[in-house]
Amino acid sequence: MFDDPGLFGRLWADTYDGPGNPDPAPAVDLLADLAGGGPVLELAIGTGRVALPLAARGLAVDGVEASPEMVAKMRAKPGGDRIPVTIGDMADVPVPGPYRLAYLVFNTLFNLAEAERQADCLRNVARVLAPGGAFVVEAFVPDPADFDRDEQVHMRSVTEDSATIRVHQYDRAAQTFVRQTITFDRAGVHLRPFAMRYLWPDQIDELAERAGLRLADRYADWHRSPFTTNSTSHVSVYRKP
Repeated sequence: MFDDPGLFGRLWADTYDGPGNPDPAPAVDLLADLAGGGPVLELAIGTGRVALPLAARGLAVDGVEASPEMVAKMRAKPGGDRIPVTIGDMADVPVPGPYRLAYLVFNTLFNLAEAERQADCLRNVARVLAPGGAFVVEAFVPDPADFDRDEQVHMRSVTEDSATIRVHQYDRAAQTFVRQTITFDRAGVHLRPFAMRYLWPDQIDELAERAGLRLADRYADWHRSPFTTNSTSHVSVYRKP
């Protein structure tokens, strides 16, 4: 199941743009500065939350997305029909390039739940980057306190008509987890599975180096705050020599 790259989009496309999503403006500001005039590639472009405002800056933006359902949501937005999108697995980076900038936002690298596919992704990004081009990765910094137990159950919501719980099972040796969001309502039981393979920043650096990319900058957030040992997330900028 989790080797299906379009699964997330099929399950979550209808609610992906719901309330609580981060403001894309700081990401767009930094990415526009790094784009060098473009062209730009977003892996897992989704519903275009970052790509659309970036294209509105006058940059040529291409996308890769495994889920036609996600792309349909983007196409329905103003300007969404003008961004070329290749339907495919982001790890394969199924576009020719070259690009001045490629990027992955909101922990999406970790959605590749196998180590080999994460390595494939960085290697293929390096293939389509122009010399001097940048690859930007936004991700959380794993905190072992978050997975102090291998199995966890969390209540998400309870109403008169439904209840939603979220169940995690961690494999700390493999640095993976499987999550199931389960909703019980009058219509029955609804399952939304999800998996991740998380990495620490230095592990991403190692993958990048093996792909021929070098860490140029690392920030704690899109506002370019300094990255420290206490940072819970990072925005890392890799360059192709």
